[in-house]
Amino acid sequence: MQPGGQFDMQQLLAQAQQMQQAVMEAQAEIAAAEVEGQAGGGLVKVTIKASGEVVSLTIDPKAVDPEDVETLQDLVIGAVNDAMANAQQVAAERLGPLSGGLGGGSLPGLPGF
Repeated sequence: MQPGGQFDMQQLLAQAQQMQQAVMEAQAEIAAAEVEGQAGGGLVKVTIKASGEVVSLTIDPKAVDPEDVETLQDLVIGAVNDAMANAQQVAAERLGPLSGGLGGGSLPGLPGF
């Protein structure tokens, strides 16, 4: 604040610009991050980018039973959901310190935020 109790608008704008840059950097890190999810004690594993793109899917042959396709489908869904939850956790960890100054609003382009 300047003498007389007035805000220094240039300083405020500079701080806002720094915060915007930090958020953009965090968003870029999150978009590049890959996380893993698994189900069935590791019988099904999936790796996704934090943006939600599936990168790889590994299914242990023990999980494949031609007479019980539903269980395999459930394991794949569980692994993807686990990976998505892990991606959201990565985003929360990286953006957590920055989100305090954003008024609790949503962050465009990030699922769940």
